[in-house]
Amino acid sequence: MAKAALPSQRDQQLIDQFLDAIWMEKGLSDNTLASYRRDLNHYACWLNGRGEWLLDGGRLALQQHLSWRVQQRMKASSTSRMLSCLRGFYRYLLREQIISEDPTLRVDSPRRARPLPKTLTEQDVVNLLQAPDLADPIDHRDRVMLEVLYASGLRVTELVELQLGQINLNHGVIRVLGKGSKERLVPLGDEAIHWLQQYLRDVRPQFGLPADDETVFPSKRGQMMTRQTFWYRIKRHALNAGIDKELSPHVLRHAFATHLLNHGADLRVVQMLLGHSDLSTTQIYTHVAQHRLQSLHRQHHPRG
Repeated sequence: MAKAALPSQRDQQLIDQFLDAIWMEKGLSDNTLASYRRDLNHYACWLNGRGEWLLDGGRLALQQHLSWRVQQRMKASSTSRMLSCLRGFYRYLLREQIISEDPTLRVDSPRRARPLPKTLTEQDVVNLLQAPDLADPIDHRDRVMLEVLYASGLRVTELVELQLGQINLNHGVIRVLGKGSKERLVPLGDEAIHWLQQYLRDVRPQFGLPADDETVFPSKRGQMMTRQTFWYRIKRHALNAGIDKELSPHVLRHAFATHLLNHGADLRVVQMLLGHSDLSTTQIYTHVAQHRLQSLHRQHHPRG
C-alpha cells in the first residue's frame, strides 16, 4: 500500500500537540520524542493512504495495521514499541476529550520471541572442565569453580560470593540466597563434592586467607573475586579447550539446565534448582532441549 511521505496537516497538528504535552509532563529526551514522532507519522501515513485520519482510526484499523506489519515482516519489537506509543497518544486524546474511545484497548502487543540461551554440548563441558592446569593453584581453583557451577546451576554472582558456611559436604548441598533474598538448597553431586573436598583441604589454604575469612573461592590477592574476573577466566579456559562458541556469563548455568532436561529431568525440579520464581522463565530451556531432540531425530530416524 502506497504511503504519503508525511501525514496530513491535521494529523501533524495532533502529533505536535501530543509531543509538546508529553515533553512538558515527562521531560523526554530529543531522541525519544523523535522515535515517538516516527512511529506516529508512520501510522498516520498508513491511515492517510486509506483515506482515514488518526481521529478516525478505530480498533479495526489498528488491528489491520498490525496484520499489515506482520505481512511486511517487520520486527515484533518495533511493532510493540509503536503500539506502546499509540497507547500513550490515544490516552492523551481521551484525557483531553478529543476522542471518546481508546482504539488501543484490548489490542495485544505482538509476542516477542525470547532468544534461546547459548549453551554447550556435554563434550564441550568436559573439554572446558579439563582445560585448567591443576598444578597451578589459580587454575585448580577455577576447575573446582567450573565443577560446582555445572553441578549446581548457580548464578555466577552466587558462585563468587559463596561462603564456607553455605556448604554442607556431609549432606552434599549448598544453601544459596538468590534473587529476592530467596533461599534454596542445591545438591552438588559426587563429582563436585570430591573436587570441593580436595580443594578446601589442599588448595584454598595456599591463598593465605585470614582465619575468619569464609570466602570459598578467593582471588589471587586473597579477596572476593568479581564476576568479571571469573568470566575472564572462563573465556581463557574455553580458548584453551578449543571452544570457539560465543559464550555468555551464564553459559554453564544454561548447560546445567539443558542437560538435565535432555536426560529426563522434570521441568519443575529444574525450576527449583535454578531458583526461578516463575516456571515460564524455566520453560525457555525446554526449547533448547527440543531443538536437541529434533536434531537427534533428523540424524538417526530413517525418515528424519
